[in-house]
Amino acid sequence: MAQYTQDFSDLTPEILRLAKLCEKSGTFDPELYTKYDVKRGLRDLNGKGVLAGLTNISDVRATKIVDGVSVPDHGKLFYRGYNVEDLVRGFVRDERFGFDEVTYLLLFDRLPSPEELRSFSELLASYRSLPTSFVRDIIMKAPSKDMMNTLARSVLTLYSYDDRAEDVSMPNVLRQCLQLISLCPMLSIYGYQAYSHYHDGNSLYIHQPRQELSMAENILHILRPDSSFTPLEARILDIALILHMEHGGGNNSTFTTRVVTSSLTDTYSVIAAAIGSLKGPRHGGANIKVVKMFEEMKATVKDWTDDEEVGRYLQRLLDRDAFDHAGLIYGVGHAIYSKSDPRAVIFKSFVERLSVEKGLHDEFELYNRVERLAPQIIAGERKMYKGVSVNVDFYSGFVYRMLGLPTELYTPIFAIARMVGWSAHRLEELASGGKIIRPAYRTLCVPKDYVDLAKRK
Repeated sequence: MAQYTQDFSDLTPEILRLAKLCEKSGTFDPELYTKYDVKRGLRDLNGKGVLAGLTNISDVRATKIVDGVSVPDHGKLFYRGYNVEDLVRGFVRDERFGFDEVTYLLLFDRLPSPEELRSFSELLASYRSLPTSFVRDIIMKAPSKDMMNTLARSVLTLYSYDDRAEDVSMPNVLRQCLQLISLCPMLSIYGYQAYSHYHDGNSLYIHQPRQELSMAENILHILRPDSSFTPLEARILDIALILHMEHGGGNNSTFTTRVVTSSLTDTYSVIAAAIGSLKGPRHGGANIKVVKMFEEMKATVKDWTDDEEVGRYLQRLLDRDAFDHAGLIYGVGHAIYSKSDPRAVIFKSFVERLSVEKGLHDEFELYNRVERLAPQIIAGERKMYKGVSVNVDFYSGFVYRMLGLPTELYTPIFAIARMVGWSAHRLEELASGGKIIRPAYRTLCVPKDYVDLAKRK
């Protein structure tokens, strides 16, 4: 049986005994996955996902066909057929914010006209209003140290304020989704403000959103005590939100959205389930790990410009001799992308501009050096079925730290963005699904004879 090294002094011996039984009963030979051709994690040995459905919302590409063979290629991300790189280039060139425009595209499969965009932005702004006393009665009471749990609780509680909470008709679900997209920043940031006030003794700030501000501007407005921000800060946060909005139907939280939607439950239950998935450190919490890893790296590596010294630290990470001893270089590698993650590529140039504004360009150069060295070091240690490169989490945590966002809000910011993708997938599943999603598991149970209680040992 397992010998635990963690401190479980607050748990009873009986709980520990039963936990060991759970571990024993739930453990079996990993070779059985190969024997029975079970795609563990719904992925094959090459990392290719098992087809579980169809979607017209986005496309994640990381390969190309050469002489009839699929080979790794630089990654591309498409929203409704449009390259995200082109979308970002369009609104950056016009010096406008892109959140509302890309939300419209993902939900309705078309780029809005100027009039449609204006009307849609006004609609989203009209939903930036929580029910009367919701902040006082729900958010301010029993604040949690985990903002994702706070967000999930607030979303579930909104069910009680909705007279049509159970209605899964398309018009009603669309209305619910648009409201949640608009309210998510307030639910997240007010939850953090309550925790910061009651647990850390900081002053309490509850700023009301302003209808004339963009989503990114409102986030900075309601978070910061003085509501001030620079144009570059707001524009980079806007880009961050767009790059995190959607990433295909197979990522864990979006697949959760579609699975739970297929049961025809209510919107609030679906989104709370997606939030619970995103909270996991294997999914939405990765950028926090990147930031903490770099904090130790900066304290350990004396010369940030020395490739050999930085490389030695990265090798120590792989050897489980540094940071959290997990054997990982956080922010490097992705389940799909190989040669590059397009989100990281797009983000990088804007990150450098912000690092200059914040006087942190030396730190940006350290990130740049790790981006160059880490794939070489990983490839030297492990057999790679595909290439490896930095992912969007590699830079996003650095950006959030430069923006002064508390680490407690890193994953909620991800949720604020991904709420759009979740909504698009919920609507698509309702429109085209028709069946409850129910994959198969091969049982390893063997027949056993019943033993009378008195005869059991």
